[in-house]
Amino acid sequence: MIDPKVLEPLADDAWPARERERLGGWRLNASSGYSLRINACWPLDAPDRDPDLAIEAVEAWYVARGLPPRFKLTDGVFAPPDLAERLAARGYRFGHETLVMAGATGGEGDAGVRLSPTPDATFEAVFTASAGDPEDGRERVQALGRMPPPALYARLEIDGAPAAIGVAALGGGVVGVFGMRTVPTHRRKGLARRVLRSLLAEARQRGAQRAWLQVEAGNASAIALYAAEGFEPAYRYHYWSR
Repeated sequence: MIDPKVLEPLADDAWPARERERLGGWRLNASSGYSLRINACWPLDAPDRDPDLAIEAVEAWYVARGLPPRFKLTDGVFAPPDLAERLAARGYRFGHETLVMAGATGGEGDAGVRLSPTPDATFEAVFTASAGDPEDGRERVQALGRMPPPALYARLEIDGAPAAIGVAALGGGVVGVFGMRTVPTHRRKGLARRVLRSLLAEARQRGAQRAWLQVEAGNASAIALYAAEGFEPAYRYHYWSR
């Protein structure tokens, strides 16, 4: 099983926010306000000041950027240990539960899935088509462009048009799977499974033995897909906001 204390810093580095700052072990991320993980404070270790002063500093940092203060608390990986109680006393409430799943790499690739070390216009097209808000899709495309190498960008076309994409970030001996998207008209055709298998096969070839991904806890269909491919729940995290 993947240790969240090891994985969370890798996850933060793999999906970089536009602006990043630290207060000791607290990581502050800000972008355009859509993707929660790049618009939240990750308190992975002790802050560099009194916790209440650190919370105030986080609030001021986000307000200065026109964003709501938000904290990402991972099960068993946040400091101080009473941070949730401190946030609750200030009017914060938790929500947006996310499940982190882990599995093995390997398997067979798919000749129909193209892999590239860099993103292209295809990714923006698919993200825009599959996102509820074009600005949300644009923010995620920009995050993809900041992803440090080595990375794998997968796309699958149907009749010459992009239909499904996925991204793998290699680092720390493991691989993180991000950006799994399917154009609405091509859903329920098994395309996401083909993309995932190709990413996992190539990741094994590049030395990664284990894979991880993040999925909203209420997304039953995605969880079922990943479980069928051998992924198991590793841990969860919640976003706390006012």
